[in-house]
Parts: sequence; C-alpha cells; structure tokens
Amino acid sequence: MPEINGISVPFIPIGDYNGTTPRIKGSKDSFEAIFQKELEKVKFSSHALKRLEERNIELSDAEMLKINTAVDKAELKGAKDSLVMMNETAFIVNIPNRTVVTALPIAESKENVFTNIDSVVFAV
Repeated sequence: MPEINGISVPFIPIGDYNGTTPRIKGSKDSFEAIFQKELEKVKFSSHALKRLEERNIELSDAEMLKINTAVDKAELKGAKDSLVMMNETAFIVNIPNRTVVTALPIAESKENVFTNIDSVVFAV
C-alpha cells in the first residue's frame, strides 16, 4: 500500500504530494485552491434547473460569467436575496449560498411583481 507521511492509504495519490497539500496532476493549483474556486461559482437549485429546462433557457459560458459577476457585486453590497436581470430573463438568487432559486423569461412573468428580494442586479 502507498504511504503518505508514514500512513498507509488504500489508494494511489494522483499527482505530486508536497507533504502538506496534494496537487492535481498537470495543475499548478492545489486541490484546496481548485475546490475553493468551485465553491465560489453560482449553483442552481433543482427547482431552478427544472424551470430552465421547462422554459428552454440555455446559458452560455459568457452568460454564466455575467451571473457570477452579478452575484459577486450583490454579495459586496450585503444582499441576501436578489433579482438578477440578464437579457430577457430574471433569476432569483440566494446570495449567501450563491444559488439560483428560480429563473423565468420576463415575458412569462404574469404580474411582473417579485417579492422577498432585497436587491436587483443587472448582469451586463
């Protein structure tokens, strides 16, 4: 069995091990750095994923970057639940969890009233 710091492990480590932080093979970043970057990305709740699929809303990488930037801005201002407007689509986002709760085309919003939000961010 391979050993790390004198402890037998039941797996073969991927990449180099520098004694403190494992590194991903072919990457200069540590696992911890890569994991932190992933945690900082916006996630979608299962409800939001269903709504995106039902409403045929597809997001490009550039649009995802715009949403992430909008969430970063809202977070800096202390927002908790924001309406993020991008193109002709509205996203309700829980800012502390960085999670899109729901999404809908503006044309489909019946009354054009959004409740339980504390901010609006335009993702441009």
